[in-house]
Amino acid sequence: MEKIYVLDTNVLLHDPLAIYAFAEHKVVIPMTVLEELDVIKDRRDKDVSREARVAINTIDKIVGDASPKALQAGVPIRVLDSQDTHQGKGSEGTLAIFPDQQITLTDNIPFLNGNHDHANDNRIINVGLSLQATHPRSSVCLVTKDINMRIKAKGSGLERVEDYRKDRVLDDLDLMSKGYIHFDDSFWSTINSVKTEAHGRHTVHVISKNSLPSIYLNMFVIDDEDFIGFVVNIDQEFVYLLDINRQHLMNQNFWGIHPRNLEQAMAFYLLRHDNSDLMVMTGPAGSGKTLLALAYGLQVTMEEKRFNKIIVARSTPPMAEDIGFLPGTEEEKMAPWLAAFDDNLEILHGADEHSFSSIDYVKQKANIQFKSLNFMRGRSFNNALIIVDEAQGLTQFQLKSIVTRIGSNSKIIVLGNLAQIDNKYITPLTSGLTYLVEKSKSFKYASIMHVNGIERSRLAEFAEENL
Repeated sequence: MEKIYVLDTNVLLHDPLAIYAFAEHKVVIPMTVLEELDVIKDRRDKDVSREARVAINTIDKIVGDASPKALQAGVPIRVLDSQDTHQGKGSEGTLAIFPDQQITLTDNIPFLNGNHDHANDNRIINVGLSLQATHPRSSVCLVTKDINMRIKAKGSGLERVEDYRKDRVLDDLDLMSKGYIHFDDSFWSTINSVKTEAHGRHTVHVISKNSLPSIYLNMFVIDDEDFIGFVVNIDQEFVYLLDINRQHLMNQNFWGIHPRNLEQAMAFYLLRHDNSDLMVMTGPAGSGKTLLALAYGLQVTMEEKRFNKIIVARSTPPMAEDIGFLPGTEEEKMAPWLAAFDDNLEILHGADEHSFSSIDYVKQKANIQFKSLNFMRGRSFNNALIIVDEAQGLTQFQLKSIVTRIGSNSKIIVLGNLAQIDNKYITPLTSGLTYLVEKSKSFKYASIMHVNGIERSRLAEFAEENL
């Protein structure tokens, strides 16, 4: 059975290369979608407008010099080269443009009226209804990330309506890597044989790789009997675990801050790990992610002189539209959304005799720069520590565009809470943060930690768990 997929505008904004994700099937782009992309490509929101332009250029590349008749019937989707993550497999599919403005009301097709605020959505739904009526032997599916539009389409009689699932890297959020594996009771009770080696003052346990099938470099292995092992090497047969003393782990210090729980202690260790260019910290609100990252940044910038500057960026949905109307420099425009970093600086220096002077001195001495994510694309950051907060609302392409900006002698720390996603088209399973965790967990220069404990206050802990 031929499969026909009608793509909504938000799918192409979410993944500008989504056309290539439907393999050998037929992809239909309604004319209304092209019109919406044309409007969006000129918006002040640089991320969304860029993705609209990429989607338009992708369609243009496929269409080429096809005739109007061929374009409405469907032109072949040429397979991308092997360097692109959306490389097609098997036979080529086709791309067609549907002139939905020519749809006329008939008795046998239940069209929606387009003369109100949701006219564009209704026109796109009508394309699916029209194809379903005129191609009874084909499977017609509308693909949209708009939940309400999916409900409307089904309620209008469209048999198949789906979310765009190509960007899902997991079936269940519980499967996402936490940066550690926890064993109830004793870890050693699960191990048949072990070889222990002494390397100076360090102890390394060598165990069979089959004992830990889902293990990666820079992960921890912990149990309820206070064993803590850190994966320092993996070869074809064995896993090498560095034995870490729990007391030593809990006594770590960054800029006067000590870990309050084991997850924070492991995050401290990973931040300190010299062989890591990327650190991803996830966890609920109040778990200390931002405070740890900032304390580490001040330590390695001011005391150890490892970096020349700290670049702080944060994603907030209204930011792209509102920042241009605020007075002042980019840093002054960003101040309302980056107040969380000022709050954490107050925690670090609130006990100083002249706390406000201390905070201003630290900002200047550590060369802390507040940046909008909208203006980071195209830049290259060298000798810098980059902290990206609230990354759960970023798409895979937005996060990729940020990580690819990291230059020589630089490190990026990405923070986020998947329970606080404000983007209506992103879920925890499709978030760029989830994508980054799963794609980078096997990269030997990356580290991941889920900081679970709520350390902000007993009220914050109650609210996170019960409200």
